[in-house]
Amino acid sequence: MEPHIFDARGIARRFRHAAFFGALGMLESGETMRFYNDHDPLPLLAKVSSLFGPQVVVEYQDKQPGSVVIDFHIT
Repeated sequence: MEPHIFDARGIARRFRHAAFFGALGMLESGETMRFYNDHDPLPLLAKVSSLFGPQVVVEYQDKQPGSVVIDFHIT
């Protein structure tokens, strides 16, 4: 199954977290969201961990200055 794409780079910063959590919350078990961002979103990852725990598996696909790609797998 192809991952659902979420490109945070095109969303105003003040709306990014709300949009991200809205999209993540819509995923069903077995689905993946591929997240594109211009920086490593460490506070976002901490919040994902605290809200979802092991239900969401985080896997970096690419991590370079100015370009980060992360897969969020729903278990």
